[in-house]
Amino acid sequence: MGKNYVDIEDDQGRTLRYRKHVNGRGLIANGAKVHASALVEAGAYIEPGAQIAAGAHIGRGVWVEPDAVIGQNAEIAPHAHIGSGAAIGSGAKIGVRAVVGAGARVAGGSLIGDDSQIADGEKVATDQRGLRLAA
Repeated sequence: MGKNYVDIEDDQGRTLRYRKHVNGRGLIANGAKVHASALVEAGAYIEPGAQIAAGAHIGRGVWVEPDAVIGQNAEIAPHAHIGSGAAIGSGAKIGVRAVVGAGARVAGGSLIGDDSQIADGEKVATDQRGLRLAA
C-alpha cells in the first residue's frame, strides 16, 4: 500500500503536505476541512483553509484555493478553478473549466455553465437553467 500523502513545494519554497482524501483520492492540504461524505476526485487540489461540506462533489483537476467554501451537495465539474475566499452555495453546479474569482459568491442552487468566468468579488444567482437573476 502506498503512502497517503504528497509533499509539494510552493512558489515561496515552502513545503505543503497534502493527504489523499478517502473518498476519491483528491489531495487535501493540511488546514483544509473536507467532510468525509464529500467526493474529491483524484487530481483535485484543496488548499489550506478551504472548507468542503457534506455531499459535495469536486471533479478531477479542480483547484480550490485557500479559504474558499463549497456548500453542501454542490458539484464542481472537472478542471474548474475556485478562487481564494470564494463561496459556492449549497446545491450549486459549476461547469467544466469554469473560473470563480477570488471572493466571489455563487448562490445556492445556481448553475454556472462550462467555460464561464465569474469576476473577483462578483455575486451571482441563477435559475435552474443557468439564466442570471436580477440582483
